[in-house]
Amino acid sequence: MHDSIGIPACFTGERHGTDPVIPATSISSSVFRTEITGRHHLVTVTWCKDLLVHRLSIAFEGPGNSDEGSACKLDLKPWQFWKRQGSKNLTVEGSDVTIVWDLRMAIFDGETAPITDYYVAVVCKGEVVLLMGDMKKEAYRRTGCRPALTDPVFISRTEHLFGKSKFFARIKFHEKGKLHHVSVVERKSASSLGNERPADPEMEIAIDGEKVSHVKRLQWKFRGNEEITVGGRKLELYWDVHDWLFETGPRHGLFIFRPIMTVEELPDPTLVLPALSKEEKTSMAHDEMASGHTLQGFSFFMYAWKTQ
Repeated sequence: MHDSIGIPACFTGERHGTDPVIPATSISSSVFRTEITGRHHLVTVTWCKDLLVHRLSIAFEGPGNSDEGSACKLDLKPWQFWKRQGSKNLTVEGSDVTIVWDLRMAIFDGETAPITDYYVAVVCKGEVVLLMGDMKKEAYRRTGCRPALTDPVFISRTEHLFGKSKFFARIKFHEKGKLHHVSVVERKSASSLGNERPADPEMEIAIDGEKVSHVKRLQWKFRGNEEITVGGRKLELYWDVHDWLFETGPRHGLFIFRPIMTVEELPDPTLVLPALSKEEKTSMAHDEMASGHTLQGFSFFMYAWKTQ
């Protein structure tokens, strides 16, 4: 299951032989579909954190554009305060695009990406085609641009988390929804402790402190999916923790949380797929895990790296 994770090259550790790509630090990536000069582009916004530095990378993916001319990279070092506000001009398929940011007062609260008091804006031809952060009025004032006629679509969020057996993340399952706290815990089954045979591993997944999934006999059910309910809304949950159980060294478990959307909620109703079997759903989830993109609505990809 050593698949390519699709981490930006500047944020990865070295690759040795056939070992998987291992992130050097915590990573959080968001993918948006935007319209730039009448054409759809995927914009990937990646935050990276180590002990001293937060890094921001913004990359554009569309038909015909090259990566070199369509990327913005920024290091936020504590001793370089002047870099926390600025702008950078790019060329995306022949169109001038400007990235404008103000991170001087950004609050990270221990997270990889900022939580409040910041903005990052993508501007093209007098329109703000993508705006992140809560300082929206300040962003429009500084850029002097109007909101784009076509709203960007939040496609996916990817988090890389590190721990021994417990992993925690915060995520919104839709753009205007509340922030949810997700936890994944792997442990030995209490019923098998004290027996002569090795204790069976099991896994518990909770959202906002409420258990939504309890997988027993994990060594036999290391891959699977089920439907869960969070705040009255249904989500599809997928997991693959094969490497946790059968590999050595740093290894990751893979999780997908996807809201089950109605036709009206889909950004493109033509993307509705026919009814799938459980096996087909799991296969499609693995394809999306490998690519980092989703076919329907929003998906949260969670890579839980075991450090021991």
